[in-house]
Amino acid sequence: MTLEAWLTLGVAVVIFGALARNLASPDLLFLGATAFLALCGIITPAEAFSGFANPGVLTVAVLFVVVAGLRTTGVLDHVTHYVLGPARTEKSVLRRLAALVLPFSAFLNNTPIVAMLVPVVIDWCRRHRVSPSKLLIPLSYLAILGGTCTLIGTSTNLVVNGLMLQAHSKPNSADPQKFVEGLRGLGFFEIALVGVPYALVGMAYLYLLGQRLLPKRKELLEQLGESRREYLLEMLVRPDCRLIGQTVEAAGLRRLPGLFLIEIDRGGAVLGPAHPDEVIQVNDRLVFTGIVSSIVELKNIAGLVPITDPAYEIAPAKQRHRELCEAVISASSPLIGKTVRDADFRALYGAAVVAVHRNGTRVTNKVGDIELRSGDTLLLQTEPHFLRAHRNDPDFCLITGVQEWRPLRRDRAWIAVALFVVLIVLMTTGLVQTVVAATLIAVLMVLCGCVSQGDARRSVEWQVLITIASAFGLGAALQSSGAATAIATKLVGATEAWGPIAALACIYLLASLLTELITNNAAAVVLFPFCVETARICGASPRPFLIALVLAASASFVTPIGYQTNMLVYGPGGYRFTDFVRVGLPLNLLLWTIAIVLIPIFWPF
Repeated sequence: MTLEAWLTLGVAVVIFGALARNLASPDLLFLGATAFLALCGIITPAEAFSGFANPGVLTVAVLFVVVAGLRTTGVLDHVTHYVLGPARTEKSVLRRLAALVLPFSAFLNNTPIVAMLVPVVIDWCRRHRVSPSKLLIPLSYLAILGGTCTLIGTSTNLVVNGLMLQAHSKPNSADPQKFVEGLRGLGFFEIALVGVPYALVGMAYLYLLGQRLLPKRKELLEQLGESRREYLLEMLVRPDCRLIGQTVEAAGLRRLPGLFLIEIDRGGAVLGPAHPDEVIQVNDRLVFTGIVSSIVELKNIAGLVPITDPAYEIAPAKQRHRELCEAVISASSPLIGKTVRDADFRALYGAAVVAVHRNGTRVTNKVGDIELRSGDTLLLQTEPHFLRAHRNDPDFCLITGVQEWRPLRRDRAWIAVALFVVLIVLMTTGLVQTVVAATLIAVLMVLCGCVSQGDARRSVEWQVLITIASAFGLGAALQSSGAATAIATKLVGATEAWGPIAALACIYLLASLLTELITNNAAAVVLFPFCVETARICGASPRPFLIALVLAASASFVTPIGYQTNMLVYGPGGYRFTDFVRVGLPLNLLLWTIAIVLIPIFWPF
């Protein structure tokens, strides 16, 4: 190998060593490595930063905005309720995720599927006190497995298919017809002959063994909970509330961490403490004590409104401009001695009292009847200018915003769903390029009011994008320096004397390795000519080797940077680099065995 090849391999080893020991963030490491390789002249600046203009990376970026539109309109809330709502255990969630993700990712880009379900899974984990690290790696792996079932399941399948069509159109005159025929394009469901067994075995592995290997991050459980102020609040069940007809248990009101349903006031009759089997009815007044994050969840349930001032819950189109704030009553405040109902917050401050906290004492009255005291903390729903207008108001000692709350734009939910359906149609039919379709839908999400411009910008996970885009530079260096070619040539040559099955096994392992080091598409492009050449030397059809390449390059489980969906769950799951190695390596070896057994059966040499 040349000096450039050795230098590139050295940089790759340093990068993965640093990732394994958590010495720095992935985006910083890959960006620094790419800049260093460009400085050494191994790749040009255009090659180093080409990933930032890559359609795949841009598609990931705009899909964050699409998912934000689904989240802020409450669509994901319904997904949570109907898909994972009845689940009580980790294995139950895993079964439900498999039933949803495997078929969806076979026909759709798996990146938006994972991006959409990550917050849903985290929400379920928070409710049930389960660490997200037990479920997010399986979510990514299920999406990858589903992508091996059809031609459009992953971009890698399409890349290899395009290379096959190109080679088939320009055959070597010396090649026999059997060889040329092996280069014809892939059928839509052709790889499903191995892809479906892949998915079934992978699901069984995650269900039976993967759960034992997955980490349980206790620090994440602590982040999901809170030990902050406990408020008293009272909520009214309006006729349009989805909780009507459900029991307290089925409605999930007993599973929100840090929240307790004290009583139900039904037409003056008080049912307390509320029994889990009690059915929620229209106009019920639900009295809770709980922490802020659980109160936020209650306010995000359509048709469930604060009882102190129901008139303040105005038209949905204006509701999106409301904010939540916490305010502490000062010793000189004119509010002292007045009840919440008599204080007339709406007229004085343009705000409504949602809940009350009294330090060291559990308030037992209904919110409207609480007599305010100095030092009481009020949770207020306010106009956008409230913080600025009253920050120095002597009526309050301290005013802070509640950062975790964003009002849902439920009046735009049908628009968000319609736009998402259009996106699915455009992606599956191929009427326009994926990046164009995703960008168009993301822009329409903003223009149609499904998500604000600020929330759209904040929804983009820049660390994920920088890591993915920078990895393209390292992949380009491995290719242009000749490092990848040299390694592939030596490994393929070493198995030549053992027959085509040994060469097939070697190519699969090499593709798996390169997929973890560089992007899956780059690995497929690098190894394609070696698959063809190996088949020519062995006097065999190139098809089984190319099928192995498709499956191996698409199945990336051992590192977080090997595939985009792994990167999407890396941070939210609180994972370490070694977590993917521990869970993914046995799965990779298991699928490798299945591929070596089944490929020669369905695609003879």
